[in-house]
Amino acid sequence: MPLINPNCAGIDVGSKSHFVAIGQSEKDVKEFGVYSQDLKELSLWLIDNQITSVAMESTGNYWQNLFVELINSGLNVILTGGKFTKNINRKKTDVIDCQWIQKLHSIGMLPSCFLPDEQTEKLRTLTRHRANMIALKADTSHKMQKFLKLLNFRLDVVVRDITGLTGIKIISDICNGNLDPASLAKNRHFNCKKSEKEIAKALVSNKRTDYLFGLQQEFQRFNIYLDMIEKCDLTIAEFLEKSIRSQDLPIDDLPSKKPYKRANKNSIKGVDLNITAYQYFGGVDLFEIPGVSNSTVLSIMSEIGPEGLKAFPSAKHFASWLRLAPNNRVSGGKMLSHRIPKGSNRLKIALRNAANAVGNLKESDLGKFFRKIAFRKGRRSAITATARKLAVILWNMITKKEPYRPTNTYVFLDEKRRKIAQMRKNIAKFGIDPNELGLFTRPEYAIKYHNKVNKNVDPSGR
Repeated sequence: MPLINPNCAGIDVGSKSHFVAIGQSEKDVKEFGVYSQDLKELSLWLIDNQITSVAMESTGNYWQNLFVELINSGLNVILTGGKFTKNINRKKTDVIDCQWIQKLHSIGMLPSCFLPDEQTEKLRTLTRHRANMIALKADTSHKMQKFLKLLNFRLDVVVRDITGLTGIKIISDICNGNLDPASLAKNRHFNCKKSEKEIAKALVSNKRTDYLFGLQQEFQRFNIYLDMIEKCDLTIAEFLEKSIRSQDLPIDDLPSKKPYKRANKNSIKGVDLNITAYQYFGGVDLFEIPGVSNSTVLSIMSEIGPEGLKAFPSAKHFASWLRLAPNNRVSGGKMLSHRIPKGSNRLKIALRNAANAVGNLKESDLGKFFRKIAFRKGRRSAITATARKLAVILWNMITKKEPYRPTNTYVFLDEKRRKIAQMRKNIAKFGIDPNELGLFTRPEYAIKYHNKVNKNVDPSGR
């Protein structure tokens, strides 16, 4: 096969040493350590041997420091997946592996992996760390609930969320040594559905000191994670603000308000993602897409970013990279298989969650598509198909700077009520009875409107 990359090298990345091959003979292979000085010597050795292109496997996290050092040295680095460098029917050693990578790279057989830009990579590090803290906080919450049950505090029965306003106050009071049911029930929030008397019945303890100690430890850990998540939110907010200010063409206008896109308790605090994402993506309003929530937009910003989508020449390439497109296997003109490839990343999971939310919407164009696929192939296939459609919409909106154009505009319940109230006011100005037009869906609404009109009529007839 012809040489495509004549001056190239192959690196077998390891945890304690890296094996580098610039040729197929034994003298062309050299071993280097993993310290900073060793990585600099590796780069200088490649430059001295007139190497211009380097290929390496994406092995764990061991490749990252070496990758940065080679890029800073001015070398062209190809990072490829392990499935493309498998050495079939050969003895496996570190020397043979690096020579095999060098040989494959010299004939152009190694594709390059997608890597986000530096700004997106930094944001990705922060958001992934925040997601890990949320997972640890949830684990602590489960353990607190376990100790409460062992103490015979059935807080989970009378409170929907033990880490809510009522639950946290009660747990804090218990950890401070207060075990009196009546006193603990006074921490009830006014929005709590259960009465204070019923909460007191659920808070009669067996007063086991070992379980109480475990609850105190877990509650302390819960507060530590809360503080860490709060600091992480502040850091992400500062990073996003700095990134938006550094844009060449900043966006001055604001997107429309979306009160129906509600944030949950795990949403990032101190950041209005509706405005921030609109400015971050250069005037593209991603919240207009049905099913897209705060967590979905944050995943798009951190996992691929506005510049990352430009690495894919088409929306089909992007959907294929996400492993949301069918893997068609054809032989002899016959379709053998068209299953979705295995594997997922955080962005694919976020899009599938958004697609699942789309399936619960009514009167949405994406919702109609979801229900059509679900009727034929089931909900699981509908989630994958809708997630692929969301990926195509994202690519077109961000790369082409296009707004979201649904075939059928979805109107939320609050918007419907607002528009109907406005129509009634306009009809009343012309002296038309709304009963004649059938605007009232229930008879009691018509009676209420009739009483309201008669009340506002002046007795003098003016």
